[in-house]
Amino acid sequence: MKHKIIKILVMGIVLAALSIGTVFGQSQSGTTPLPTVTLGIDQAQEPGDVAITLQILALMTVLSLAPAILILTTSFTRIIIIFHFIRQALGTQQMPSNQILIGLALFLTFFIMTPIWKEVNDKALQPYLAEEISDKDAYREAVQPIRKFMLNLTREKDLALFMKFADEDKPETAQDIPLQVIVPAFVVSELRIAFQIGFLLYVPFLMIDMVVASVLMSMGMLMLPPIMISLPFKVLLFVLVDGWHIVVHSVVNSFGL
Repeated sequence: MKHKIIKILVMGIVLAALSIGTVFGQSQSGTTPLPTVTLGIDQAQEPGDVAITLQILALMTVLSLAPAILILTTSFTRIIIIFHFIRQALGTQQMPSNQILIGLALFLTFFIMTPIWKEVNDKALQPYLAEEISDKDAYREAVQPIRKFMLNLTREKDLALFMKFADEDKPETAQDIPLQVIVPAFVVSELRIAFQIGFLLYVPFLMIDMVVASVLMSMGMLMLPPIMISLPFKVLLFVLVDGWHIVVHSVVNSFGL
């Protein structure tokens, strides 16, 4: 049935391309039609039509959740939290902007997750498109590399916590752990590691703030905000040590690459 949905979507794209080509051809001849948009509910002719409609609706729902899946099952969570800690430690307010940090985090996520996604493509997607395996086998093969990636970065303590919440028995092997347990445990572990790394990055800049504040107090300059004096020194320190190179290098290495 899912294969039929894919065929329907492909046919829709082809029809849309043909209609665009027709409109373009008519525009060249000077008789461009005015487009109209209509919405309606037609009666299904067969029970299978209702099933296909519901499956398309479910597919669209899954696609709407794709950003959340990308964030919570990849390295994106750890990376973006570390970047925000750096910006707060520097005290540069909105520099770099959120768009730059999120863009860099996404590209690093693609770089880190490329081997996993390549394995999913080779073992699940391409065989399914070639009709060599069923949709259930494709799903099972696609989940395995992602499960392995998340389990390698998840603490047993967090897994045990969500196994307890799910009222599941102690698994004998990692394959017995359900996916709905692995994902939240993985996110909690990623938050813990991200905050640990963020704290270590925060300490040097905090020391600069303390030194500048002590110097200003000893000089009696209490009305001058210490952040105005310490900011250039923190930026200078970050530039001299090639901070972005060190941070990106450390973040990528933290995933075992």
